[in-house]
Amino acid sequence: MDGLHDMGGKQGWGTVAVDPDEPVFATEWEGRAFAMGAMSGGLSGTNLDAFRHALERLHPMEYLIDGYYGRWLACAELLLVDSGIIPAGAVEARAQKLLGNDVDEPTEAVENKPQYERGGGGSLRQIDAAPGFAVGDKVRARDMHVSGHTRMPSYIRGRDGVVSAIRPAAVLPDATAHFTGEDAQHVYTVDFDSTTLWGPDAEPATLKIDLFESYMEAR
Repeated sequence: MDGLHDMGGKQGWGTVAVDPDEPVFATEWEGRAFAMGAMSGGLSGTNLDAFRHALERLHPMEYLIDGYYGRWLACAELLLVDSGIIPAGAVEARAQKLLGNDVDEPTEAVENKPQYERGGGGSLRQIDAAPGFAVGDKVRARDMHVSGHTRMPSYIRGRDGVVSAIRPAAVLPDATAHFTGEDAQHVYTVDFDSTTLWGPDAEPATLKIDLFESYMEAR
């Protein structure tokens, strides 16, 4: 999806401040949010790619205001509602009751867990087809714009790079996020020059990005 979540390479957000002594969780509720987000996939019968797609489906204002672990909570709720584990509006109604407000909690939910077959544990797969690209090949990232999930960063689309490594084949997140199969593909590390991505004034650097074969075309 082309949404606010795809912030990589964007300008105007300021310098990232790194605290060397930053704790794993700043507050206790963040640890609980992490645990709930991690468990939501198993409870809803979904997967990591579906979780990422749930992040993409959050309202842009929600995405910015809620913060990192606030998004995790919203994603967990979305996956559980999608799968019929909890009714829509149940979390908000319970929050209102805890505040002392007299509201009716929705109770109707029909279980709707996705049904799909995984080809094994984890994401790596063995595939029979030979890699379509070799180290040293000049390639172009496809100019993809899809309404569903993709791991193709927007800032490299239509830009030229060079294959620097062949990685193990893996399931395609664009497919597994929607439970349409695995579509396992070869994966490549592609080197992009910073000036190719951001113009001649960019700080000199080489950006390495792992791309699925369907994300690329020969130059």
